Amino acid sequence: MKIGGIDVGTTGCKLTVYNKKGEFLGQSYKEYKVSRKTGEHEIDATVVLEGVKNVIKETTEAIGNIDVIGVTTFGETFVMLDENDNVLFPSMLYTDTRGYEESKLFDANRVAEIAGVKPHSMYSLPKIMWIKNNHPEVYEKAKRILLFEDYIIYMLTGNAQIDRSLAARTMALDIRKCEWSDELFDFACVDVAKMSKVVPSGSIAGKVKANLLSELGLSDTVVVNGCHDQVAAALGSGIIKSGLAVDGTGTVECVTPMFDNIPDNPDIYEKNYPIVPYVFEGKYVTYALSYTGGAAIKWFKDSFAANLSYKELDSMIDNTPGSIMVMPHFAGGGNPYMDPFSKAAFLGITLETTLGDLYKAVMEGITYEMLLNLSHLRDSGISPDHLYATGGGASSPEWLQMKANILGVPVTSLDAPEVGAAGTVILAGVATGIFENIEKAVSIMVKEKKTYYPDEELHEKHKEVFSKYKEIYKAVKPLV
Repeated sequence: MKIGGIDVGTTGCKLTVYNKKGEFLGQSYKEYKVSRKTGEHEIDATVVLEGVKNVIKETTEAIGNIDVIGVTTFGETFVMLDENDNVLFPSMLYTDTRGYEESKLFDANRVAEIAGVKPHSMYSLPKIMWIKNNHPEVYEKAKRILLFEDYIIYMLTGNAQIDRSLAARTMALDIRKCEWSDELFDFACVDVAKMSKVVPSGSIAGKVKANLLSELGLSDTVVVNGCHDQVAAALGSGIIKSGLAVDGTGTVECVTPMFDNIPDNPDIYEKNYPIVPYVFEGKYVTYALSYTGGAAIKWFKDSFAANLSYKELDSMIDNTPGSIMVMPHFAGGGNPYMDPFSKAAFLGITLETTLGDLYKAVMEGITYEMLLNLSHLRDSGISPDHLYATGGGASSPEWLQMKANILGVPVTSLDAPEVGAAGTVILAGVATGIFENIEKAVSIMVKEKKTYYPDEELHEKHKEVFSKYKEIYKAVKPLV
């Protein structure tokens, strides 16, 4: 049996295929363009759909039919279709500022209570309101409003359904009932009937439409709802019980912890941590996000050490806390600030500062930023005691040991270059009975490499530095 996981991102989509033993069988990737103008960041849904079809066709040409395909996508961005399934309007990315004024109309406390998020223009509902206010003819023609997961599923199967974790990125899902909130849709004056049916992650959507089978090289293939991409990364990292979290260091740095109950501390929403239904009933995750994780490391290498490898740079650092502090807001501040105008800052540079000192300082700054986030989450009762590291940053033993020392928890690296695909494959395989259950699937798909344990003496020294690090943002913000 061949199990595929489609991962649709903002700049490209990929299809990764495994068998029931967890063995990698093949992968295909297709890149596409994003349009970015002042305040308007858009993607063409038809191009994305063609990209998905392309990776399916390329993969089947290489390895043959795929028995089941799960679909996981990025969040917030939606597609409007008319009665003939034609796209009516370019899809706005979460960084698009349209919908800002509409987001301010909501009662923040009520939205947090229902939807588990603080009102923000990144979410789908304010942007749908913006289209209705500014392009009413588009809104009236729209028969369906779909996020990219349910858009791809609908175009493949004819069945429009969205999983709970992605629906939560609209700012319109009741996270306790796991259904659309009539109250929020009524306030927004948006017809909830235009939205897809909300289903649990890992729900069977149906079979690929007969007219597409030959084109895509498929035969009797089942399509399954995956989830929001961050949730897929958590599941593909083996996050199946509370107290665990995945630390993904790709372009961005994102820590995703799992927990049992919705926090009653309103401060969690004020600091922009969302509450997202997880793949287990009654379980949740949140996202602690820094916009530059691996991106900051790559910027440093490209700018100051282009002739050196990452391994050579890693050899220049040691475990002792550095004398330089870096606030890594190279692309604005993520949680808890959500400040797109914040700038990065280096403090403590002297004539004795070396290339290795600067490199280590960037690594430490990214990690202190995550410690700041974990400190806020602990105040709300979310306290992960073990991290599983994925992404490019997980290939650096020096950085993983640094993270353990700074964060004060064990950090385990995974032999899983495609954790999002693995999470989607787990859901698709369980839905179709290929895997017995999620726990069994995780034991097959998730492979640990090495665990790095914190040095308590160094952790205490890092805490002293962290007490100063916490003051940098409010000191630098008025100056830049």
